[in-house]
Amino acid sequence: MLIRLLRAHLGPYARPIGILIGLQLVATIAMLYLPTLNADIIDHGVVVGDTGYILRTGGIMLGVTVVQILCSGTAVYFGAQTAMGFGRDVRTAVFDRVQSFSAREIGRFGAPSLITRATNDVQQLQMLVLMIFTLMVSAPIMCLGGIALAVHQDAGLSVLLVVVVPVLGMIISLVVRRMRPLGRAMQERLDTVNRVLREQISGLRVIRAFVRDDHEQRRFGAANAELVDVALRFGRLMALTFPLVLMVVNIVSVGVLWFGAHRIDAGHMQIGALTAFLSYLMQILMSVMMATFMFMMIPRAEVCAERIQEVLATDSTLLPSADPVHSLDRHGELELRDVGFRYPGAEAAVLRGISLRARPGRTTAIIGSTGSGKTTLLSLIPRLADATEGAVLVDGVDVRDLDQALLAATVGLVPQKPYLFSGTIATNLRYGDPDATDDQLWQALEIAQAREFVEAMPDGLDTAIAQGGTNVSGGQRQRLAIARVLVHRPEIYLFDDSFSALDYATDARLRAALTQETAGATVVIVAQRVATIRDADQIIVLDAGEVVGTGTHHQLMADNATYREIVLSQLTEEEAA
Repeated sequence: MLIRLLRAHLGPYARPIGILIGLQLVATIAMLYLPTLNADIIDHGVVVGDTGYILRTGGIMLGVTVVQILCSGTAVYFGAQTAMGFGRDVRTAVFDRVQSFSAREIGRFGAPSLITRATNDVQQLQMLVLMIFTLMVSAPIMCLGGIALAVHQDAGLSVLLVVVVPVLGMIISLVVRRMRPLGRAMQERLDTVNRVLREQISGLRVIRAFVRDDHEQRRFGAANAELVDVALRFGRLMALTFPLVLMVVNIVSVGVLWFGAHRIDAGHMQIGALTAFLSYLMQILMSVMMATFMFMMIPRAEVCAERIQEVLATDSTLLPSADPVHSLDRHGELELRDVGFRYPGAEAAVLRGISLRARPGRTTAIIGSTGSGKTTLLSLIPRLADATEGAVLVDGVDVRDLDQALLAATVGLVPQKPYLFSGTIATNLRYGDPDATDDQLWQALEIAQAREFVEAMPDGLDTAIAQGGTNVSGGQRQRLAIARVLVHRPEIYLFDDSFSALDYATDARLRAALTQETAGATVVIVAQRVATIRDADQIIVLDAGEVVGTGTHHQLMADNATYREIVLSQLTEEEAA
């Protein structure tokens, strides 16, 4: 999975990668050449006292060193550029795929896990790519070149390399095998910490209202302790690897000095050759150490690659049409034909046989008890989910066949829980229309009964809004969300219990202003409050996912027991009449 992901996203960087490999090759060859030059200085300069040879060869060494530094520095630059570009591309791919997900896919992964995959997991892969291009490319060249040149210096001593290389390989393989499951566990524990922390920040008021601070501290402490435990086990393996490698190589170094001294004493080897052999042994050590560091990163990177690929390989259940409709002839007519909806794996359908028609210039209200499927029904219109039976039609075209941009321009939704983004009041309202003028924003605020409190704020339209709109009240948040959809000016307005946080007087003024503003549009209102929908042109009564009544307020009061029961639970008989 890791190789597949790297191959897919490093393809566009083939040219800089080729340049990088060439530079690393030149730099490594230069590094390998230096011990040979040093051996020549000792054997042909220092031993015989030839100062001129020492200076000439020393100058060559200086030039080789400059070449190595320049090539290494440039290679690191290209490696960093490629790694950062790779990370950017993978993050963009994950973000784009998550943006296409429906609520079903979001619920399957969970928001904390998706955030971790798009940030920490990508960062792990980015660091791996950086290490590959700065260390791993040169490591095999240095290792093989060091072995070849060490054999060239003295074939007899090279027998020791036959022993040390397999031993080092066995140590690394054993460590990597144990680190891989720990890498997966670490990322999963990180997901858990993110989830718990997200819940505690979002639910801070509830925690304090029920005085559950100690309980939540213990819950976070338990999740944090599990992450620390796995991280410590992972870290212990990393910490154990380097001493083991050093121990093996140092033992071999002592052996080289022992046997090398006897070979020099017997006249089979020169002092410079022994010095060069030790230098090549250390270069082999360096390459093994670099490879060890890389191999320790690979298990965790493999897990991250699997988690990222899982997101990228998941297709949204809301598939775009192969031949989408890009224009509509009529203006805002909405129809549901025998619509049914069932969640995956659910025993019973949430909606069954829903049929209704909403026309421009008319207000259609949907009412029902809690859990009757009102919000689910409304979510099918802008394709937040797709009906599992029947069809949802806008101007006679199935919403599944509409271009997504056209559907978004035609339908405007104020959700049950209005969400405001971090920024200002103006930037939130311009989600509806990025080109809206300040006058248009003020007009929308006035209709939404929000102008008064926005004008009272010190910065007006430029007043800062916290993430989620937590620095304004629930009623203000609802009115700003309504103003945002008014700026959007769709042909079909969907209000999902969007007046629940308003007092009766504000609710009445807002609905009166909306009636004038949306006179030529189709309006669908979901509400629990009877006073909000009693004047609608058409009221749909839902019960257990089915339509049990359709008509005006007075018709339903006379003929529909379910509607009458809902009304009389809120109003007296006289008020209802």
